[in-house]
Amino acid sequence: MKTIVTITMNPAIDKSSRVQNVVAEKKLYCKPPRFEPGGGGVNVSRAIKKLGGESMLFYPAGGLTGEKLTELLNEEGLVHRSFPIKGIIRESLVVLEESTDQQYRFGMPGPKLEPKEWEQFLAHLSGMKPGPDYLVASGSLPPGVPADFYAQLARTGKDRGAKVIVDTSGEALEKACKEGVYMLKPNIGEFRKLAGKNIKEESQIKAEAGNMVKKGLFQVLVISLGAAGALMVTRDSSLHIRPPAVPIISKVGAGDSMVAGIVLHLARGKPLKESVIFGVAAGTAAVMTSGTQLCRKEDTQRLFKTMISES
Repeated sequence: MKTIVTITMNPAIDKSSRVQNVVAEKKLYCKPPRFEPGGGGVNVSRAIKKLGGESMLFYPAGGLTGEKLTELLNEEGLVHRSFPIKGIIRESLVVLEESTDQQYRFGMPGPKLEPKEWEQFLAHLSGMKPGPDYLVASGSLPPGVPADFYAQLARTGKDRGAKVIVDTSGEALEKACKEGVYMLKPNIGEFRKLAGKNIKEESQIKAEAGNMVKKGLFQVLVISLGAAGALMVTRDSSLHIRPPAVPIISKVGAGDSMVAGIVLHLARGKPLKESVIFGVAAGTAAVMTSGTQLCRKEDTQRLFKTMISES
């Protein structure tokens, strides 16, 4: 299997719990919390592991939460390397209100990174021997990291022969596009912002996405459509991949699971179309789990078999 490296610049400790009712100005007594490693690329690597694959995860670590993050990654058996920073790694909180089954998600800002702290990622990637076959840059950028960091990362990765996959938003997404990457995985809202148009009809989305691909901004565009699956667009074709209907328990980590499924299947030498279908199956499997548990291998394989037989 080809090698996969994931990079997370704004990792977190994800804490999830449950409470009967969310009420303002009242002390709420939650159920015992669950602690899991989090952040875009962290979750991609975790999902790859759950699906039976391997990857190398790079991430910054600082403070007691950084130590706890490393401990949690070791418990899950992930291959990883931390890069030291002075700041303290952030925490996030997900609370399920049992009376309504509504989920409340609280994301905290990450620590500010100094130039020498974020530059060490580029330097290490540049010196890797051999370089990775696939490089996944996923998640938000913390304070201090320039908006063109993923563009710089893509340039470095391409110089090492890697196929670069980017899953982020805002200015970081725009600048990564200008550098040119192998695959971009925005959700529909992020895609509309990237296009600068509030397009809604599928034919319009396909046309705009096709124009972007032809401009050389990326080779493959996979637009996440939530419960409607994903739209895959290349220079030669477009395909709407629809998943089976499943019970939705939590949407946390569905996008990361999708990316994990796509890159793992590609790294196993599978065709692009089949890989994206596998990714959609993994993303769909993720919504069937609670908290931030991501996809399960057995659910993903079952959904994939159904989807591939219908494609």
